[in-house]
Amino acid sequence: MSDLPYYAPAGNEIALFEAAWRERLPVLLKGPTGCGKTRFVAHMAARLGRPLYTVACHDDLTAADLVGRHLIGDGGTWWSDGPLTRAVREGAICYLDEVVEARKDTTVVLHPLTDDRRILPIERTGETLAAPAEFMLVVSYNPGYQNLLKGLKPSTRQRFVAMAFDYPDAAREREILMREAGIDAGLAERLVRLGHGLRALKDHDLDEGASTRLLIYAATLMRAGLAPRAACRAALIEPLTDDTATLLALQEVVDVAFPG
Repeated sequence: MSDLPYYAPAGNEIALFEAAWRERLPVLLKGPTGCGKTRFVAHMAARLGRPLYTVACHDDLTAADLVGRHLIGDGGTWWSDGPLTRAVREGAICYLDEVVEARKDTTVVLHPLTDDRRILPIERTGETLAAPAEFMLVVSYNPGYQNLLKGLKPSTRQRFVAMAFDYPDAAREREILMREAGIDAGLAERLVRLGHGLRALKDHDLDEGASTRLLIYAATLMRAGLAPRAACRAALIEPLTDDTATLLALQEVVDVAFPG
């Protein structure tokens, strides 16, 4: 399986996902941004040999964007499947990233696929698709961004097997940085310590801590020849905040990690 998208497991998430797929259960992944949820789904789709359809959810996402719509062209009108419908037809994995960003009237279309019916009614064509055994629905969200206006309704979230993700521990994060960015162990260690220092500020000045993804970006820029402080500024400081005082505070943390 050397051709699989790289993923370093933290616990039993691979076995749990495989069991859910075998038993035809939908899965909900929750965790902070950049902690590996999307990479995990890509890894599992390849591991299970299934096609993967990924949808980045947003406020304007409609049910038609997922299911499909009639299109009009020179040759007349024809039906075009959306990614959810294509995934059902092909027995693929459909992954809805940040599902809480979608409108609640859109997520309701998922309900028939997440109980024992496992069907997708297509109202505009009158067709009802029965999901094959290989089909799987996976959704994700970041609990840190939830508020009264954006959150999964209990009637939706209780239809899923849930898996909690978090940033990797130090040893695993070093391994990830070395593998993904091609840096040595010493530099990976310094970046991991820096990441932990920046995450310690999350509850004080930042809405979100420095993700593993951003650490990989910083490491990649350093490997490409950029000076450590410049790389950290571009990858770890500017993406986290626009506040001038907070930017200065983050820069001080970086300066400690990479003096001179």
